[in-house]
Amino acid sequence: MWEIILIPFIGTSLGAASVFLFKKKMGEKLQRALTGFASGVMVAASFFSLLIPALEQVHDMGNLKFIPVVIGFGIGMLFLLVLDLVTPHMHFNNCEEGVKSGLKRTTKLVLAVTLHNIPEGMAVGIVCAGWMYGSASITFTGALALSLGIAIQNFPEGAIVSVPLLGEGVPKKRTFIYGVLSGVVEPIGTLLVIAASKFLIPTMPYLLSFAAGAMMYVVVEELIPEMSEGPHSNTATICFAAGFILMLSLDVGLG
Repeated sequence: MWEIILIPFIGTSLGAASVFLFKKKMGEKLQRALTGFASGVMVAASFFSLLIPALEQVHDMGNLKFIPVVIGFGIGMLFLLVLDLVTPHMHFNNCEEGVKSGLKRTTKLVLAVTLHNIPEGMAVGIVCAGWMYGSASITFTGALALSLGIAIQNFPEGAIVSVPLLGEGVPKKRTFIYGVLSGVVEPIGTLLVIAASKFLIPTMPYLLSFAAGAMMYVVVEELIPEMSEGPHSNTATICFAAGFILMLSLDVGLG
């Protein structure tokens, strides 16, 4: 189980380590490509690793099985919306333009990606809990597929934290540390959800849908607007498709 918990964090750390491959900053085209790829992975993970298992768990409700899923998904979207409003938050595409808040730019950037990682850590914890307690719709390989998919998606996020800071003159070692710290929330969130899983299992369909809604909020609010801006939107769209196909293949092939 520990491999499932730690794999997403390793993905973020490897992405942050990519700062050692760049002299100053990441090219705009590469940043759009990575953002598009991450978006595709998250959309596929939301549907195939979270929403579909949620629907399978309430199949006995017949035509009304959509109700728990709709409720959970809506609450997940609302949760991230509120968190986005009350947290000193910075959109990725505004990182180079500065912000009105008095917080340092480096702190804002790390906080932005950390905010993105909250629903991902929860998603892994929820799926692990479902597998641990014998849910028929969640297997170990299915949980592993989600963990791998999020790790792949975390690689560009780790790079998106570290590389722009390099362009601002922050030393490489510090930018790497900032990138790694942005991913620490994931294993912590996963462990907290697993610790409370005994009490959460009866609400598993709602929780799976909640995680999907939270992840989709990140994609729609942050990643898709960024990947669609500028002259490299076609590259981002192609990478979105590649990320979606990869996560679909992992989930179906391993699940």
